Amino acid sequence: MKITKAVITAAGKGQRHLPLQTLIDRDGQQKSVLSVVIEEVVRAGIHDTCIVLHPDDEPAFRSIAGEHAGRLSFVYQPEPLGYGHAVWCAREFAHGEPFLHLIGDHLYLSRRDKGCAQRVVETAEAESCAVSAVQATREGLLPNFGAVSGKRIHGRNDLTVIETVIEKPTPTDAEQRLLVPGLRAGYYFCFFGIHVLTPAVMYILNQELAESKDGRLPTISSALNTLAQRQRYLALEMDDYRYNLGVKYGLLNAQLALALSGKDRDDVLAMLMELLLLREHQAIPKGQQ
Repeated sequence: MKITKAVITAAGKGQRHLPLQTLIDRDGQQKSVLSVVIEEVVRAGIHDTCIVLHPDDEPAFRSIAGEHAGRLSFVYQPEPLGYGHAVWCAREFAHGEPFLHLIGDHLYLSRRDKGCAQRVVETAEAESCAVSAVQATREGLLPNFGAVSGKRIHGRNDLTVIETVIEKPTPTDAEQRLLVPGLRAGYYFCFFGIHVLTPAVMYILNQELAESKDGRLPTISSALNTLAQRQRYLALEMDDYRYNLGVKYGLLNAQLALALSGKDRDDVLAMLMELLLLREHQAIPKGQQ
């Protein structure tokens, strides 16, 4: 299996403008979030990328893509009909091929020479199946993620055969259905935000959309749970870092992480120390300074 395409979703209600934000990357250069995400894709050896967005946003996305603009295709999700529907919108682009999938409002910081997406792609190609990156996540964060359970592959502590996928499980659901051997108590495998998906996912989403009733649209987790019942589907455990830009101080947190792992680390540390010392000085009452 060879992965040659990538799909980035960026049409969600709270997601649309985050890829347009700018920050300083590890190389000290100012870039848009979109550019950093695309560079993650390119690092994985993929040069044909589709972005799912609201039609009003295409001019802005094209303008900040810079040197990457020529490698991009755009498809529209005119209404915010959910994550599963956003992935389904890229079905013609995928054209019956497996594809790398990332979320447009997350940034990833690898602890290795290889990028996070690169590791997922290489694993999917080697194992010839769908692969989702996961990370051991404490119970209190379960409302923010889809989560999986399954059985570890003998001799590969980083790979698990997925048996069940649940979207934002309750602690009770997780305790009953999502235990994975080897994880410490109170921790579960939650999606990291990077997947390689097979064509079967589009077929499943298409079927679930056709059968949806009462305005209930399929989630990507429901489609992936069905995938796990039909095909070999693996979870790759990651010990790298993911940064959700959509949460409070998310962009600031991601910027600090990039800066402290980049070429300007010493300068940034000096700035932070200066700020902390200034705040401490201001907190000391007059007469005690």
